[in-house]
Amino acid sequence: MIEINQCTVAFNPDFSFYVDACHIELGKHVVVVGANGSGKSALIAALAGEGECQLGERRIEGTVGWVSTAQQLALIAEEKKKDDADILDVVPVPSSAREVIFRNYPSLTMQQEARFRTLTEGLRMSHFLNNSFLGLSTGETRKVLLVKTLLETPDVLILDEPWDGLDAESAAFLCAYLERIHHSCTQVLAINRLSEIPQYMCRFIVMKQGSIAGQSYGDALTDDDKNHLRHLLHLESVPKALPLKDLDRFAPNMAAGEPVLIRLRDGKVNYDGRTIFSGLTWQINKGEHWQVVGPNGSGKTCLLSMITGDDPHCYTNDLMVFGFQRGSGESIWDIKQHIGLVSNSFHLQYRVNCSALHVVLSGFFDSIGLYEQPTVKQKQLAREWLALAGMNDRINTPFQSLSFGDQRLLLIVRAMVKHPALLILDEPCNGLDEINRLKVLALLGIIANGGESTLLYVNHHREDRIAGVNRVLDMTQYNPAK
Repeated sequence: MIEINQCTVAFNPDFSFYVDACHIELGKHVVVVGANGSGKSALIAALAGEGECQLGERRIEGTVGWVSTAQQLALIAEEKKKDDADILDVVPVPSSAREVIFRNYPSLTMQQEARFRTLTEGLRMSHFLNNSFLGLSTGETRKVLLVKTLLETPDVLILDEPWDGLDAESAAFLCAYLERIHHSCTQVLAINRLSEIPQYMCRFIVMKQGSIAGQSYGDALTDDDKNHLRHLLHLESVPKALPLKDLDRFAPNMAAGEPVLIRLRDGKVNYDGRTIFSGLTWQINKGEHWQVVGPNGSGKTCLLSMITGDDPHCYTNDLMVFGFQRGSGESIWDIKQHIGLVSNSFHLQYRVNCSALHVVLSGFFDSIGLYEQPTVKQKQLAREWLALAGMNDRINTPFQSLSFGDQRLLLIVRAMVKHPALLILDEPCNGLDEINRLKVLALLGIIANGGESTLLYVNHHREDRIAGVNRVLDMTQYNPAK
């Protein structure tokens, strides 16, 4: 159905990808695995027909459906272009999630209507279908793209990290749905978690350093195949002791005798007439590590944004942060100097293309990019953090040249360098392969047990447990819509 032979695919003027030989046959479902930066997403895009085939051969028979983070961002960018409509004296009207899904469907068949109901109910989307697409969470926009693609019933379904960003119930439904339709479409899945490999997968492709390092050709993945993958991908590095705190640039300590970092009383948030959560009374004390759980749209990221001061609901609630009652005249710096943050939205904001070393050094100055002269000691500490993350060989690599997973690792290190009183992690393992995820989780476990930084951790995957994080806030208890 898809055949690529000795083909150079150009995705942009600065990036080309070479595929020696890759064939996708009818009914032979393929899983693509590999470390961050190995080329999984590039291979998936090439199989989907993206990029220009400059040399060699690429043949695609049948229709192809493709879902990836790149498509998700492109869909968001397309919607944001509507904001430019005021140049033509036209009031921009944001598209709803429903309108984005149906954009290419003037009408639906009975089968498509039934499929739409099954998908939106199973993915827990009914409550936000009429909401503005640009106002949706990362997981919700991923669901919109999945439904839009699955409605097309493609001959080949190509999914890049299909479960990333989905809550547990939605991920379980998608897994069951893909198994249900695997007889009617050939599936190619790029995944980071070995636990997510469906039982009906027939072949694997292993990517390494931008090329296919190995692949199987049987009709089913055997135990030997899976053991081979486990040996390749389940290498776990045990982190050493954390680098020391810099004496010039570090997060301040709370006042002596003040154990409370965060306190929210009867918290409530409404958007577009919809209650996200209400009746939430919650307190974080020094040394109490918390995991925040709940489905997409339950208010997890909104709650974190209130704490960091990036959501205006921090002023409409009785919220005390690091000894400051929000709305009492405190500055945003009074709050953020205590916090280290890693999130999907911050990752997207970090668009500068400085070196990996400069990204880490920027953490000392709370800047996006490096604009101050670091000390010799700060450079030494930054190199120690990079070595701890297994990235000391990429000190001079530009940030935008790194894979998504490596960028996330780097931003986690950047958040740690000042030893913050509160380290906020909004799904930090999204996009990370087995090796880097295990390293990050072990590293965060050391921080949790070190007693200096308190962790506030949002994540969907039960397997991504951090040692020492033993308190759980379940947002479904405060969300009447779920």
